[in-house]
Amino acid sequence: MSGLAMPAPDQSTLSRRAEIVADMRIIVPGEGVVDAVNEMRAFESDGLTAYRQLPLVVVLPETVAQVSRILKYCDDRKIRVVPRGSGTSLSGGALPLEDAVLLVMSRFNRILEIDYPNRTVTAQPGVTNLGITTAVEQEGFYYAPDPSSQIACSIGGNVAENSGGVHCLKYGLTANNVLGIEMVLMNGEVIRLGGKHLDSEGYDLLGIMTGSEGLLGVVTEVTVRILPKPETARALLIGFPTSEQGGQCVADIIGAGIIPGGMEMMDRPAIHAAEDFVHAGYPLECEALLIVELDGPGVEVDHLIDRVEAIALKNGSTTCRISQSEQERMTFWAGRKAAFPAVGRISPDYYCMDGTIPRKELPRVLAGMRELSEQYGLGVANVFHAGDGNLHPLILYDANVPGELDKAESFGADILRLCVKVGGVLTGEHGVGVEKRDLMPEMFNPIDLDHQMRVKCAFDPNHLLNPGKVFPQLRRCAELGRMHISGGKLPFPDIPRF
Repeated sequence: MSGLAMPAPDQSTLSRRAEIVADMRIIVPGEGVVDAVNEMRAFESDGLTAYRQLPLVVVLPETVAQVSRILKYCDDRKIRVVPRGSGTSLSGGALPLEDAVLLVMSRFNRILEIDYPNRTVTAQPGVTNLGITTAVEQEGFYYAPDPSSQIACSIGGNVAENSGGVHCLKYGLTANNVLGIEMVLMNGEVIRLGGKHLDSEGYDLLGIMTGSEGLLGVVTEVTVRILPKPETARALLIGFPTSEQGGQCVADIIGAGIIPGGMEMMDRPAIHAAEDFVHAGYPLECEALLIVELDGPGVEVDHLIDRVEAIALKNGSTTCRISQSEQERMTFWAGRKAAFPAVGRISPDYYCMDGTIPRKELPRVLAGMRELSEQYGLGVANVFHAGDGNLHPLILYDANVPGELDKAESFGADILRLCVKVGGVLTGEHGVGVEKRDLMPEMFNPIDLDHQMRVKCAFDPNHLLNPGKVFPQLRRCAELGRMHISGGKLPFPDIPRF
């Protein structure tokens, strides 16, 4: 892991490895513990494969009781723990540590309840995103958030990263579709937040947990809302001679009060890569391609299609195809969903970024990325959730060329700095992990970061859960002014308290 500073391994933990492995086998009998080097290779990285590290040991529990015992065991002995779902994270959030137990939740793979009257599904965290829709689609329902990795990513990982997808513009991110969770704290305590009801009383702890990237607790059960499938869904495939015109069209559609089910944009390199891969019929002569999906009652969809088409023409669109069947609509999306693997065919390696900007800044940021591409001498293919400003630039490089990985990372960091500069944020759905960790001061000042760390301290005072992620430097909770009480007496009792 050259170039990436991580917490120094605890030598006391490393020296007790054999003892820890033996104790894990007692807690999780059978084949639930993996400690052979060759077998642990499968878990040495997540989707950010530039960084790799073998864990201390891999543990795959099957019950909540086992998760509770593992965490309490580690808490009592000050052993670090890295939670992991399907390992599709693109920010290094599930990157193992040399002295940490890698807690893999993939065996929690059952749907526990489908409640159609309340329109909810309760599932274990290892159930895939697409698996929820598959379980309810025969009754005309579906789960709205749909990341490109939905065939593989787990619902527990979606909660950890607050994942989105092409339909999050209208139907929201994971945070807008999760109603309740069961989770285990680092001390082994099992708690429930939320439930099937619309909103919970008290502090929004469920909101804190969604997007917490494995730093606060381990999710063992998730209750999500499901939606009835829209009566009609049709998509427009709109080509533009410039990316700026496509970006302006996005802003004008939203400005007109139209909220599509999904609105995605691809630039020329991504269009060509996706078309060569999927043969979706994309227009190859355009510089930007917009996919706009409208759903709802048929009459409403027909009306909105006319309005969107008029807005596109006003912005200089050169082509416009409207899906005439469900199969054609799915074909339009097939290229977009396959864009990431498609780009892998045109470059030895690529670095997938994730930042979010105000929609009106899209033309400016696209122009800025072109300048950075020339500056670094690296190509970039753009695929993004245009409707909510969530960008996914794919930086093309060759890891076999010395220095190109470093250039790609510097290029990506400059893109994220640009996002923050125009009023955006460092991440839309991939999370901070290790990828954006050292860029956090670009967006937050020390006071902001200390307040976020205080939340971490409340859940995990010894910083044993996923250390080295999200925060740019490790701090002890005592350094943030936590008050320690000894013998029931406050320190400095003569000082006024407020």
